[in-house]
Amino acid sequence: MTTRPVRTRRPRASWWALVVDLAFVLVFVLIGRSSHAEALDPLGVLTTTWPFAVGLVVGWASVLGVGWPPAGPRAGLVVWVSTVVVGVLLRVASGQGIEPSFVVVTAVVLGVLLVGWRLVAGLVGRRRGSGRSA
Repeated sequence: MTTRPVRTRRPRASWWALVVDLAFVLVFVLIGRSSHAEALDPLGVLTTTWPFAVGLVVGWASVLGVGWPPAGPRAGLVVWVSTVVVGVLLRVASGQGIEPSFVVVTAVVLGVLLVGWRLVAGLVGRRRGSGRSA
């Protein structure tokens, strides 16, 4: 008698979603630096980006750890909160300045970007799915 190996269901990481998230964090940084007349030199951009990139990775690790689809809106909420909280804390710890208004703008903009694209992708996916079955 042959037995089949039991397959454990692992979350299939959507690495493209990570790339989208990182791109949106970079867009946030570039817009912020531009709007404050800060240079867009590579070192300056990296200095501003790294705290939020670390926060993003922490959020992704959390999402993958619980097995949620990374491109889903629920995952987007975790990634967003982690990116903002860890990013702001690391900025403070590294001596980069923060103001309350910066925290508010950061939370709103990253929320729109990191959760927003997932909501739009979900709506587009549903529309395409409903179009096929009709």
